This record gives sequence, C-alpha cells and structure tokens, in this order.
Amino acid sequence: MEFRAKNLGGIKVLTENNIPNEQNAEQQAPAAQAVEVTATPNAPVVETAHDDFDWSVDKRNVSSYSKEEKAKYDQTYENTFKVIEENGLLTGTVVGLTKTDVVINIGFKSDGLISLNEFRDIQGLKVGDDVEVLVVEKEDRDGNLHLSRKQARQQRAWEKIVEVYKTGEVVTGTVTSKTKGGLIVDVYGMETFLPGSQIDVKPVTDYDQFVSKTMEFKVVKVNEAIRNAVVSHKALIESDIEQQRVDIISKLEKGQVLEGTIKNITDFGAFIDLGGLDGLLYITDISWGRISHPSEVLQMDQKINVVVLDFDDEKKRISLGYKQLTPHPWDTLPAHITEGARVKGKVVNIEDYGAFLEILPGVEGLVHVSEISWASTPINAKEFFKLGEEYEAVVVTLSKDERKMSLSIKQLTEDPWATIETKFPLDSRHKGIVKNITPYGVFVELETGIGGMIHISDLSWIKRFNHPSEYTKVGSEIEVVILGIDKENRKLSLGHKQIEEDPWNTFETIFPIGSVHEGTVVKKDDKGATVQLQYGLEAYAPARHLRTEDEKPISVEDVKEFMIIEFDRSEKRILVSHTRVWEQAKNEEKEAVAKEKRADADKTRKAVKNIQSKVEKATLGDLGALAELREKLKKDEGDKKDGE
Repeated sequence: MEFRAKNLGGIKVLTENNIPNEQNAEQQAPAAQAVEVTATPNAPVVETAHDDFDWSVDKRNVSSYSKEEKAKYDQTYENTFKVIEENGLLTGTVVGLTKTDVVINIGFKSDGLISLNEFRDIQGLKVGDDVEVLVVEKEDRDGNLHLSRKQARQQRAWEKIVEVYKTGEVVTGTVTSKTKGGLIVDVYGMETFLPGSQIDVKPVTDYDQFVSKTMEFKVVKVNEAIRNAVVSHKALIESDIEQQRVDIISKLEKGQVLEGTIKNITDFGAFIDLGGLDGLLYITDISWGRISHPSEVLQMDQKINVVVLDFDDEKKRISLGYKQLTPHPWDTLPAHITEGARVKGKVVNIEDYGAFLEILPGVEGLVHVSEISWASTPINAKEFFKLGEEYEAVVVTLSKDERKMSLSIKQLTEDPWATIETKFPLDSRHKGIVKNITPYGVFVELETGIGGMIHISDLSWIKRFNHPSEYTKVGSEIEVVILGIDKENRKLSLGHKQIEEDPWNTFETIFPIGSVHEGTVVKKDDKGATVQLQYGLEAYAPARHLRTEDEKPISVEDVKEFMIIEFDRSEKRILVSHTRVWEQAKNEEKEAVAKEKRADADKTRKAVKNIQSKVEKATLGDLGALAELREKLKKDEGDKKDGE
C-alpha cells in the first residue's frame, strides 16, 4: 500500500494513495495509532491558515467505499483491540526493561509498567517473554494502565488451591517462616497456614527446624471470603499410617511380641509406636514392682519389645505388656525367703489396717497394725509408716501359690510380756510416758511394748476431774504403781494417786461433821458450788446451803466460812454449808439469852424459899411482900416461856 503526503495547514499527513484526502482523514480520526505526524523535507509547504483551508480543493484520486467494504474495514480495525476487564488475568509480552520497571504490552491502547521486584522469581527476564498479569485498573488517576504480576500469581495460586482442596490432591510447598501457633507455607506462590498440631503425628516443640524446608501438604481448609487456606502435613502421614494400621491389625495375635518405640509418656502409661500403629502400655504392665510414674523405667524414643495383651479391631486399640516378657518374681522367689526369715522392704502402700513392704520387685508382704508393736495401745499405720521408708521384718506366713506374705516388725524383739511379772511385779513403782488420753483414763507406756491405763479416778486422792487432760498431757512423764496384771490380754492396771498414802484417814479427823472451815468457791452452777478447803481438798455445797444472812448471792472466788455437814470417806465426798454457819450462830445467841433468864429465875426461887423458911407466921406486912414476890415469879415464868 502506498502513501502520499498531504499538506494540511503546514502539517504533512500520510494518506493512502488511492483514498481521497477527506475520506482518509475521516477514517483515521478514531485511532491515534494510525496517524503519523511527520515533517517531510522534500514536500512543498503551503503556508495557509487552518481556518482558511479549502477542503474542497484537489478532488483528484478521491475514491468512495461501499457499505460492505466500509464494514469490512471497520471489523479489521476493531480486531486489532483486545477486550480488557479489570481484575482479569491476561498474558502480556515484555516489550521493555528499565532499571526499576518492566514494560508489558497486553494489546491495549497503552502499555503497562510493573515493578521489577515482582519478577524476582524469574531468572534472565528479557524482551519478548510472555508473562501472566492481572489488570488492576485500566486507567488510574493519572490515566495509566495498572498491571500486577504479583496479584496475578496470587489469583492463579488461589484458584489452584481451591481446586486441589476440592480434589484432595497433594501439593508441594516451602516453609517460609514461623508464626504464632505454627508455620507459614508458600504454596503456588501464596502464603498458607500450617498449624503446629498439623506438622507431624508426634508433638512438635521446635518449629525452627522446618523453616526453608520443602514438604508435601494437603489443603484441609479454605476460606474464600478472606482467601485464607490451612494445610496439613500430618494428614498425609496419617493416611499412610492408616494403611499400615490395617496391615498390622490384620496380622495381630494375642501373645505376639513386637518391637516399638516410646513416643509419649503419661501418668497412666506410655504410648508405643509399633510402626504406624500406636499401642498403650499401662503403668501396671510396665514392672512387676510398684512404680509411681512410667518414667522411672522408660524413656522417650526408647526401643523396647512388648507383648500384645489384647486388641480391638473396631476401635483399633492395642493393650501391650512389658513386664510379661520376664518371669513373675514369685515364681523365682529366692530360697532364703522362708517363714521365720528376716527380710528388708520398702513401704510402697499404706492402708488403715497396715503397710505393704516390697521385699523384691513384685514381691510384697503385709505388716498388719497388730504386728507393729508388742504394746496393746492402738497404732495408726498411716502415722507410723511413711512411703519409701525401709523396714526390717520377720516373715510370719508365706504362700507362693496365693502370692501372699505376712510380716512382723515386733517379732524382731523378744515378747516383753513373757516375763512381765518379774520386771513389773504388783505394787512396784515405775515411771512412764503418757501416750494417749481418753475421757476415762490415761494410757502410759513403761517401755516398748509394755503399757497400761490409769483410770481417771486413780489420778488424785482429793480432786475430781471431768477429763484426764485437766491433770496431764500426752508426752508428759508420770509415776505409776502397778495395780493389776492381765497377761492374757496384755494389759496393766496402773495407779498414780497410790504413790502417796490415802489422806482421807487424816482428813476425817481434820474435817469432822459440824466443824467450820474457811473455803473458796472455785466453781458454781444451778445445783450448787464447788468449794476448795485446806490441803487442796474440795467439797460441795448444795444451792440451798449457799444462802447468806443478808440474802446476797455467793459468787466464784468468794471466800466464806463453811460447815461440814457430811463426810463420806469411802466415796471421798464432803458436803458443806454456809447457811448453817450463820443459822447456828443465831441459835447459839438465842440459847445464851434464854440460859441467862433461866439462871435469874432459879436465883429468885431460891431466895423465896429461903425467906419462906425463916418466916414462922405471916403478918399483914409480910403478906404484902409475898404478894409482890409472887407476881415477880409469875412474870419471870412468862418470860422464860417466851424465850423458849
């Protein structure tokens, strides 16, 4: 096709040779790319003002097109453009490279620029290479085409991730960094999350060891709203393990011995990896002896042989045993362990009825509470024994068939009750330690295995106690007298007050009935009061005997005079009365007055008789004197009767 230059107001325009100038200008106007503005040196320049230009000049070589031809040319022109939509993926061609950007042609009216940083994964990028880009904006605020290769990669990666999530396909990714709770994995150029629990079937504590590693993953979760995906490496391992489990379980038999690796240790046992299938080794099946934690015998990652005790095909549970690979200790019990032999053992269990000593791993004997001490005093096994302590004992009974053994600690020493009468004869005096106190008495230990009880009534001759703790306490030393020996029941009757003579023989002479003594009220209740007399002796005053002369109440710590109204030596009881003291004083005072009056009356009578005996006969004067005397005597008699 040939072109010719036409001068339009000083501007030369290239046009097709066979197209009229007016028609050529009309067709070329819509597309800026089809117009080339140049200056032709050899062409004559007509200097004519644009507004004065005559467009009708020179109509030569002007051709017209039919509608069909025009439509054909329009279609050819339209086909030179691509349909561009924002957020769409297109393949573009590198048409230029700068120090910072890459120029991409996507067939649009203008080229796009993409930062060179988005091509760091491509080595040796050059002009002519095809790359996939995403149209961010056809025109930004500056009118430029905005493209992104990074977003194109992310879009394509997300589409692939969603696809493999639906199909379950395995993908390959690279761990790029560690984050809270897991790792970041690059899959198809997009960041995904790998939780720590999905790294491996075994617990993982060190995440750093996986950074920069390329591994296979399975997409287990996607969130299309925020374009987030979760991957798992553990799922691939479990799928392989599941197949191995099926193979292993199909070949399992009870009693079969397998080799496994300890993958986890808990308080109740250990989990053993049998090569894709886990079995549980309970703590009771680890050792014939008692252990408090599996770590006492086993270690993490240790390889051991175990025996299959039981398994469940449906639940895929396998119970394993470790101790069962060795003979039971009772079956190989040493010959020197027989009845009567002395053995040593460690306390492995304590119950209310006794303690279990482990003589050998898996061989235990029971020390009953009755076999701890020769003393009859009850012993609390949980207070006497401590876990882990070692004791020596004598084998009392032994049964290999029943795998039982009874032990005794007290039989390590001679029975002190065999010679009790010799060492602790009746009425002998000894010192002991208070071991226990009850409401009815005090238990005293004289020596190991020998002890007895002091009844509360045998603590003191003169004091009555509501509880023995008012007199002594546990751990105190006390002197006792042997009152009785019960060898069969291994009991001693002890007394403390018998250390001294019975003071009540003396008290009977000091506190006779009717005697008055000063006393202090030490305790008082509705029924009466306890009064302390001399020598620490206590008496009791009933309430009716506490009435005072001035009707004032008697209080605790008041000091008053009390009369002995009852003295019971056998019952060690004394009753006193304060009321009797002042009542008796009043009676004595009245008696003294009456006695004086009787004396005066007797004296008068004697005088009268004396006069009468001297008078031989009465005279008138004498009769008058006698009459006066008679009246006086009558008055005295009347006063006497009133006094009585």
